[in-house]
Amino acid sequence: MSETNAQAEIFQLAQAARESLTDSMVERLSVTGANALEVVDRLNDEDTFDAVMSLIDKLTDMHRSGALDTLFDTVALLHGARSALTDSMIERMFSFAEHMMSTLANEEMAEMAHNARRAMEEAGDEIAAEGAPSGGLMSTISMLRKPETQQALQFMLAFACKMKSRTVGETN
Repeated sequence: MSETNAQAEIFQLAQAARESLTDSMVERLSVTGANALEVVDRLNDEDTFDAVMSLIDKLTDMHRSGALDTLFDTVALLHGARSALTDSMIERMFSFAEHMMSTLANEEMAEMAHNARRAMEEAGDEIAAEGAPSGGLMSTISMLRKPETQQALQFMLAFACKMKSRTVGETN
């Protein structure tokens, strides 16, 4: 093929491309080209360039370790969970949270928690001061003879019975 034929074919190709492009296609191509040049221009900023290079390095590391797959699996899981939530489910969750806050966030519950903490600390200090019991069945029987032991056992039994009746009473 001669050089003149090759030039004629290139000219015909350019002419066919020009004739086939519509005004909207030319507009889209020029907008796309301008956007691409804007991105390339932003890479001239040293901080932006460093950030993009760091991102590429991190993506490579994540790909090698398999963390990239985990990341995308997690994103898909979160998206699925968000898509699965209905308005009524969200409403019930907020209602439950509000109920828990109103039940637990009051002065009586705070005082009860404070008293329980202090009682545990005092009991721990008392046991530490007394030292380890001598052990054995006779030591346990002598401890059961003390009125405060009997009172504590009676309290725990009454508490357990009341808790059971409230729990069983609520489910029936």
